[in-house]
Amino acid sequence: MGGASAFTDEPDLEVFHLRGMYATPGFIDLHIHGAGGFDSSTAHEEGVSIDQMCLTLASHGVTSFMPTIISSARTQMPASISAIAEMIDKPHPGAEPVGIHVEGPFLNQEKHGSQRIEDLIDIDLGFARELIAAGNGKIKVMTFAPELPGAIELIELMLASGIKPSMGHSLADEAHVLKAVDAGATRCTHLYNGMPPLHQRDVALTAVALTDDRITIELILDGSFLHPRMVDLACRAKPKGKLIGISDAVQGAGLNDGRYHLGSSAIDVREGRVTNQDGVLAGTTLTLEKGWHNLITCTHMKSTDAAACFSLNPAFDIGLADVGEIRPGKRADISFFDTATNKTSLTICRGQIVYAADARFKERVVSVQ
Repeated sequence: MGGASAFTDEPDLEVFHLRGMYATPGFIDLHIHGAGGFDSSTAHEEGVSIDQMCLTLASHGVTSFMPTIISSARTQMPASISAIAEMIDKPHPGAEPVGIHVEGPFLNQEKHGSQRIEDLIDIDLGFARELIAAGNGKIKVMTFAPELPGAIELIELMLASGIKPSMGHSLADEAHVLKAVDAGATRCTHLYNGMPPLHQRDVALTAVALTDDRITIELILDGSFLHPRMVDLACRAKPKGKLIGISDAVQGAGLNDGRYHLGSSAIDVREGRVTNQDGVLAGTTLTLEKGWHNLITCTHMKSTDAAACFSLNPAFDIGLADVGEIRPGKRADISFFDTATNKTSLTICRGQIVYAADARFKERVVSVQ
């Protein structure tokens, strides 16, 4: 961090004594569909606001996030993207939306997961351009299946538009994956999930993502999507800077059990487990403060290295140069946790308190930024 000498003691600055707390860089969630009652994929609906999602995430140590949209009808998807893009430009309480992750629609129907098969389509560069235009420069990541015809042209279009191509929901073999990586697709969406498992002879996206150091991987760290040993395997295989912890959380995150929605599909939350009407896992209610400790438990990784998977690594992944570290010259996005409970006590975003569990600071919480 540069040591105490790197910081300036200026007159008239107020000093807070935060005994019983420890700090990390503010967490950054690059794959989250919703929280606090907000669903990114229906952002176009009347009266919908992202503010409750921002507040919910701030209460769990998140300072930046990318609303993530799943595939939907061709008439609806551009509208949802456009609505999110407009929301990003407005002031918000709590955590800051910093871009959009579009998970689809150019995915393999056989690996649709909880997305509706009828919404997944072959690569259509014209429609891709329509989606990109709807994002107005806010789309930072787009998940696609690299085995689909036209994948290389789609990668080139994404890169030219400042979008990170991320491979996922795919049955691609080794050759298709490597061709995509060589073309610039150096990211993998929720490793292990939505792709063939590891096999001793048949190499697919999972094996290549684990062993090719060019590829950055996402990991869902809720304890249901991945066995702890598979998390440990990924963390042993990959360079530390290529690991990104995500929540893949949905509308019901931060709320009670009940029925919610992921796009146009109903989902049920029961004891933190999220399933669709077919009983398929359909996201999580994970918070990154919990995901961080899950990662440490699974891997025995140093707490600082694990924290980087939720801060520095995602910041670097999408080019956020001013956040991700507690360092002089960086933006003051800092999360403080209770040493006894490991729960979020205080969240600072852009140098302002945006969440406070501690009564001493509640009156200092800013309403918008």
